[in-house]
Amino acid sequence: MLRTWRGRVSPDTAGLPGGHRRRVTGLRREDLAELAGISVDYVVRLEQGRHATPSAQVTAALARALQLTDAERDHLYRLAGLAPPPGGEVSDHIPPGLRRVLDRLGDSAAAVFAADWQLIWWNRCWAALLGDPSSTPSALRNFARDTFPADGAAPRLSHWPVTSLGRPEVEASVVSDLRRATGRFPDSERLAGLIRDLTTGSPRFAELWASGAVGAHREDHKIVQHPATGPIAVDCDVLSDGDAERKIVVLTAAPGTEDETKLRLAAVSGVSPSARA
Repeated sequence: MLRTWRGRVSPDTAGLPGGHRRRVTGLRREDLAELAGISVDYVVRLEQGRHATPSAQVTAALARALQLTDAERDHLYRLAGLAPPPGGEVSDHIPPGLRRVLDRLGDSAAAVFAADWQLIWWNRCWAALLGDPSSTPSALRNFARDTFPADGAAPRLSHWPVTSLGRPEVEASVVSDLRRATGRFPDSERLAGLIRDLTTGSPRFAELWASGAVGAHREDHKIVQHPATGPIAVDCDVLSDGDAERKIVVLTAAPGTEDETKLRLAAVSGVSPSARA
């Protein structure tokens, strides 16, 4: 990987003179050693696999010299047997590839949540099934806040009653998921503020947080009391999207059931228009 990465960095972009006698288009080993502040022999040993455990300081210097992306930098750290450096703030960005997948989900009710369970995207079927989230202030569109309401606050992400059939398990998994997020985003002020609010406002959250469990929220089964069709039983499946810890949540009904028919009717009922954050 080091050979591949240095081969794509031009001397000009690295601030080195190109010269006329260069036989390579990218960086030479001597160039990489100079930029990273290490010896040429050390670069040779790294590339030949004779030294596979550089320090975090050397790994960071190599990543800067090679102009790596965040994903490539993290890969370099893992190759060196090191934990990648922690991220900063929780990201609300949805990359183009994920948007293409979401746009092709068809009639499935789908939404995307950030690492702190902040709702950042939803499709028309989601809005039709649960109510349009756009009428709720963006700061309050948070599944963790709905799961652990402070001072008797009403749910914000659904406009009509939604019952979880495994609420204790969901509560525990959401808390353990947030704890995992603190390891990925230890410097996130937004995440830290959310946890402070939930700890002080919800005794149940504080109790679960004190347990120290680390995990992820993967699934649930819910009953949606839809005003146009009546109760709809749906399966809730949660997928994670890479290092940003985004959660793709998809609500579906069992094929061939009355619930599937109701879900289709809800999607065309006109109760809620489509909306996206």
